[in-house]
Amino acid sequence: MKVLIVGAGPTGLTLAVELARRKIFAKIIDKRDSASTLSRAVGITSKSLELLSHSGVSKKLIEEGVPIQTACIYRGSHLALTMPLHSSSSYFPTILGLPQDRTETILAESLASKGVQVEYKLALNTFREEAQYVVAQFSNNEEENFDLIIGADGVHSVVRQNANIPYPGFDLKELWSIADVEVDDWPHPQTFTLAQIKSGVVVVSVPIGKNRYRFVASCEKALEAFPLPLRIHKVRREGIFKISIRQARSYSKGRVHLAGDAAHCHSPVGGRGMNLGIADAAELARCIAEGQLDRYSALRHREDRKVIDITEHGRKIVTEQSFLSKIEFSALLAAANHLPFIKRRLSRFVVEF
Repeated sequence: MKVLIVGAGPTGLTLAVELARRKIFAKIIDKRDSASTLSRAVGITSKSLELLSHSGVSKKLIEEGVPIQTACIYRGSHLALTMPLHSSSSYFPTILGLPQDRTETILAESLASKGVQVEYKLALNTFREEAQYVVAQFSNNEEENFDLIIGADGVHSVVRQNANIPYPGFDLKELWSIADVEVDDWPHPQTFTLAQIKSGVVVVSVPIGKNRYRFVASCEKALEAFPLPLRIHKVRREGIFKISIRQARSYSKGRVHLAGDAAHCHSPVGGRGMNLGIADAAELARCIAEGQLDRYSALRHREDRKVIDITEHGRKIVTEQSFLSKIEFSALLAAANHLPFIKRRLSRFVVEF
């Protein structure tokens, strides 16, 4: 079985690792010059850790990551809710904070230990399907035959575009921002913090290392919007981005399959983007190894749709200024504050979702 994986982010690397432990050694390429030193996704869920435990990757992620023990929700600078993040029934009891570049490095090291190296500076130009295989043409003008091509190459997927798979959805109007910073004397080193500002702006802070935090906001300047005092020691990275809510019509077409952002994208509310890609990759590897590829698209499309719908509903609750959204958010906070079983259920949902 010859498999080409296009894209060496968390999704592509997970797929390559999961195939390699089943003795299927894929060719994995990436157009970047080298592994990324930037960090996009930062939260690793218990489900992802369980999926990655079979290859031994989870142990290393847990050793390096920050267990997020608490969630705090502010309305402006007023603390509206504090709740523990814990589930006794999941593989790992909470969410793990870790920069994406470290997650990728650990996955790549696991892959290298199995004899597979990412081929950087190599892009897929195009491909064509023949009766028994698919022919890939690369940026170095070479061609090679494969049984399968997997697109794990992001929202602007060359694989998806060449396969003519529709990617319907919509783009949010507002700009979002991101900041990766080192903060001195922050009193909540293992706390997920969400602050809702009166204007409808939401700012999230996630611990990802010692004194290191990721801020994400639904406005152009995340650090300026954060309503709590900060002593910033160093700004590692800042940037702005647009959010799209999209899902490919199908994840499979002939010998071509999609996973991760190539198949779906949504808002960072809920922190599930990378985790969905990991779940896609683990399921796709299983389907390839067991000869059940006809099941992959329908299964993952359905599961990913559920998460997209939930995260989009969550985004609307915390960012939109409609009367109903305000009432729903206020009611949720009130219920969690006054009814312990609601708080416990909400805590488990956040960890296990």
